[in-house]
Amino acid sequence: MMNSEVPEDLQRRALREQLEIIQVRTMKASSWRAAAEPLRALVNREGYVPVSARLAAEDLDFLAEAREELLGFSELGLRLLDLHQPRDAGGISSDPAHPILRCRSCMWRWPCPTFRAMAEAFAYRGRDASDDPEPAGHPWRGRLQHQGEP
Repeated sequence: MMNSEVPEDLQRRALREQLEIIQVRTMKASSWRAAAEPLRALVNREGYVPVSARLAAEDLDFLAEAREELLGFSELGLRLLDLHQPRDAGGISSDPAHPILRCRSCMWRWPCPTFRAMAEAFAYRGRDASDDPEPAGHPWRGRLQHQGEP
């Protein structure tokens, strides 16, 4: 008889916490949809909004939809995490303290390919300042420039 009560593994719990943090932070954030539309009229010939930052039309598209897309993405991640979790595969093991685990959804050995892909995609990517190609660590890929900067 297989035991479906497997203790939560630490990597899976950390991934769930990270997805829940993204979801909560996103729900608390304001949508930029209404703010992005008036800024579209300010896009100059070079393709930027010359306010206090150089916003390209692509930046406005991203900002307008980011909140809703991120909410959907984090919900998808949490659902996949609920589907792909370990369970005891049963059978005889040479190490009863560490039984063979399989994914309860796809039945691959644990960690399954889906869980591994999620863990890699959401892995914390800490970078030190020396190898940061973006100015001041901005996530805008160099697009944010204050007026007067070249």
